[in-house]
Amino acid sequence: MSVSNPTLITFVIYIAAMVLIGLMAYRSTNNLSDYILGGRSLGSVVTALSAGASDMSGWLLMGLPGAIYMSGLSESWIAIGLIIGAYLNWLFVAGRLRVQTEHNGDALTLPDYFASRFEDKSGLLRIISAVVILVFFTIYCASGIVAGARLFESTFGMSYETALWAGAAATIAYTFVGGFLAVSWTDTVQATLMIFALLLTPIIVLLATGGIDTTFLAIEAQDPSNFDMLKNTTFIGIISLMGWGLGYFGQPHILARFMAADSVKSIANARRISMTWMILCLGGTVAVGFFGIAYFSANPAVAMPVTENHERVFIELAKILFNPWIAGVLLSAILAAVMSTLSCQLLVCSSALTEDFYKTFLRKSASQVELVWVGRAMVLLVALIAIALAANPSNRVLGLVSYAWAGFGAAFGPVVLISVIWKDMTRNGALAGILVGAITVIVWKHFELLGLYEIIPGFIFASLAIYIVSKLGTPTHGMLQRFAAAEADFRLNK
Repeated sequence: MSVSNPTLITFVIYIAAMVLIGLMAYRSTNNLSDYILGGRSLGSVVTALSAGASDMSGWLLMGLPGAIYMSGLSESWIAIGLIIGAYLNWLFVAGRLRVQTEHNGDALTLPDYFASRFEDKSGLLRIISAVVILVFFTIYCASGIVAGARLFESTFGMSYETALWAGAAATIAYTFVGGFLAVSWTDTVQATLMIFALLLTPIIVLLATGGIDTTFLAIEAQDPSNFDMLKNTTFIGIISLMGWGLGYFGQPHILARFMAADSVKSIANARRISMTWMILCLGGTVAVGFFGIAYFSANPAVAMPVTENHERVFIELAKILFNPWIAGVLLSAILAAVMSTLSCQLLVCSSALTEDFYKTFLRKSASQVELVWVGRAMVLLVALIAIALAANPSNRVLGLVSYAWAGFGAAFGPVVLISVIWKDMTRNGALAGILVGAITVIVWKHFELLGLYEIIPGFIFASLAIYIVSKLGTPTHGMLQRFAAAEADFRLNK
């Protein structure tokens, strides 16, 4: 591989720009609140695009196009479920969580919010929720590192082991240095790059295959059932794919964006921007996988890498159809998707360890400078564990993501959603919800019951546990007072 390789040069410039943003954010990071939530200063555009980019990880450009390429439009139910779930999350949770966290001890993390909202003096709620974050996020981080490794492996011909470290290094660097502001600012750049790649690529694939009519005829000739939304599906299968949307209510890296908005007034505008971005990106992703069927059936000589691993469909189309410089920019979009999600997850794990273990139980009197450096050390620690988990080359991106997504969706989703809309929820209800949700996902996944995606029973059982256990107790006067004040604040300013 020569150093003049345009794709390599594009990657190096892109990564250097991200690290530079990290250094700029470093200058604005003075205390733990800045490092974890950017001092609650995000405007609506940055809130919207960083929420979108942190959500849409490497699976958007690898896992989902690969699934569509293999099975046709029947895999697009997942995109429909995600759009509905994301919209409801913006509508019901975003603004309320922003004011509730401020009224409940200016909470910086989800465990922090739970502990304040439910007056948990024992520390049990904080510890259990922080442990859930660490377990599922380390798996989630591993999925991002696998996606990054696949990209470097197929683009530069590296061995999987070398690609693993190359893909992770840049993300660790800017997250380590700049914290939340670096992550959010880079997310905004990355979201722009992702939408550019996902709108341009399907158009060029269409033109290369001979236009819409020719493309559709080629897809039909390959297998007419590619157009069938119900192909090889069952009711349980469709519900399982749509069930991905439930996960939004419990993803700490997305909820952190809501908590960091500069005010509740920014949320409505952010929702509009974020949903537009998301619908366009998901539409582009489905189109890339779908039109790829026509392109590779018409050009079997170049289809070998995709036949071996269908998650490479976007990568191969970019390399074949574009000038190497443009291909470099498009492939940087995959790196952007991987980096944006991985950086958020590393930061949430770091904040759970720093705020919810170190500061709360080990060093209550720690200075802000000390806490920021502990936060940075924890970013490195979590990253190294995730790299170790990702070391198996047979890992599939979508499989790792689906498990972690279900874990958060079931353990935290019902607790977050119900805590911001129901005043009578109690500490024991929250505790029961987290435990029942997490345990259901692990058990259901292990036994693969009914062929149903584990997030659905997890979400239902956790919600029931919260309601039943909360009904057995009563919230304190302080909890009711803070809830009412936050709700009034939300209604006044939304």
